[in-house]
Amino acid sequence: MTTTIQIELSDATAKAARDAGLLASEALEQLLADALRRRQAADSLLSIADRVAAAGIAPMSMEEVNAEVKAARAARKQRAGGH
Repeated sequence: MTTTIQIELSDATAKAARDAGLLASEALEQLLADALRRRQAADSLLSIADRVAAAGIAPMSMEEVNAEVKAARAARKQRAGGH
């Protein structure tokens, strides 16, 4: 099943999108699918944040976040056989 949609764009936006190949059905479908995935990820993150706040877990400092990121990267590098 397919759905036909009609949108209104400024002439400048329409021309730029057309020139970039973004008005093709396949490109629009990919753009919308990507936007939906990002929205679902954001909703999931916000849901988790609400649960963390409700559980009374203290927020991490930027230093703690950076340390966790460095540790995760080091672990991934170790698993990949890096040095």
